[in-house]
Amino acid sequence: MASSRDDFIIAIRSAFLKKSTQQKFSLLTLVFFSLFIVVLSSLDFKIVRYSKSIISEIVYRSSFVVSVPENFIKNTFLQVKDYTTFFNKYKKNMIELESLKSNYVFNEITEYENKELKELINDYVSSSNKILAKIIVDHDSPFLKSIIINKGSKDNIKIGTNIYDQSYLVGRVIEVNYKTSRVLLLSDLNSNVPVTIAPQNIQAIVTGSGGDNGQIKYIKSGLSDQLVDDSIVYTSGTGAIFKSGVPIGKLESFGENTVNEYKVEFYSDFSQLKYVFAEIITETKIPQEESDSNDDNNEQNNPLDAKLKILEDELNIIEESNKKFQKENENLKSELNNLNYKVLNLNNEISSQRKTISQFNLDTEELEFLRLNLNYGHKCRKTLFNNKGFIVGSAEYKNCVLRRGKIDG
Repeated sequence: MASSRDDFIIAIRSAFLKKSTQQKFSLLTLVFFSLFIVVLSSLDFKIVRYSKSIISEIVYRSSFVVSVPENFIKNTFLQVKDYTTFFNKYKKNMIELESLKSNYVFNEITEYENKELKELINDYVSSSNKILAKIIVDHDSPFLKSIIINKGSKDNIKIGTNIYDQSYLVGRVIEVNYKTSRVLLLSDLNSNVPVTIAPQNIQAIVTGSGGDNGQIKYIKSGLSDQLVDDSIVYTSGTGAIFKSGVPIGKLESFGENTVNEYKVEFYSDFSQLKYVFAEIITETKIPQEESDSNDDNNEQNNPLDAKLKILEDELNIIEESNKKFQKENENLKSELNNLNYKVLNLNNEISSQRKTISQFNLDTEELEFLRLNLNYGHKCRKTLFNNKGFIVGSAEYKNCVLRRGKIDG
């Protein structure tokens, strides 16, 4: 302990010996002033308490001034964020509303079209089932290719009823008795069947040849070159005599010319038939829905009025939607104006806060000067021993204190 004190005394003594008289005086003044400040801070003087309270008040008010614009900007940002979220939800709801309106109009049109289709088919729907029939007479002659089956009018057989061998077309009924019917085969000279040739999708007529094959006729010029062997021939349904999509046979080329000619090889061997299937078509009346008002009856009786009514309803929906959109746009414009007004007020308040902060910065600079003046005032003060100093209270003196504080800091 004694050695440390001796070292301190030796250091002080050496420092004094190396300094000039003016520097020694300044050093002693600084030491005594520091001791004075330490002693003064430990004592409970009124002026010390007053200075501490002033500094505390300044620090508190400066923190409050800084927090006011911060909180205001934060609250404003949250409000703008809420408005943005509300606007996005509004756009999403409007898109869903438009989708629902479109679906509603589509359902109305579909319902009307269903009613119109019912009227076109005379309020009947057809269903078919096949019954088994036995061949009891086979007229095999060069001029007539027909068979007689054991089903007649008592079994709902009618003229034009299609006859099948499993899934393949055989012919159609041309004469009906009570218990029997005559079937004209596809190979008969009087048979003409509208067909489609796949995969070329070419329309043609298959006529009987009196033999075991059919002939392709009435093909549009230029399309016959597209035909190839083994192309499938099936009924097209043109003329509503035969059901569409029923297989008949396949193409087979013949002839020795450069341009091939084709005949139809039937899938069924008519000479070996013992049993066939007759397709019975029954019509079922569609029950009419009872209307609740005379307007509905008028719509069913007059399809044009029904269409016009649907279009009018759609137009009314669009007009109502436009009115809602205009009203909502006006509300949005009003809200936008309010936001602009609030932003303007915010800018004014921020400007005011900046002025306050600037004033606070000036006060802070004064406090900084007072603090540094305690440490560096003797270096900048013009005294008897310091001719290079400045007069206390002058701008040069203040700048000197602040500059020395920055250099040492």
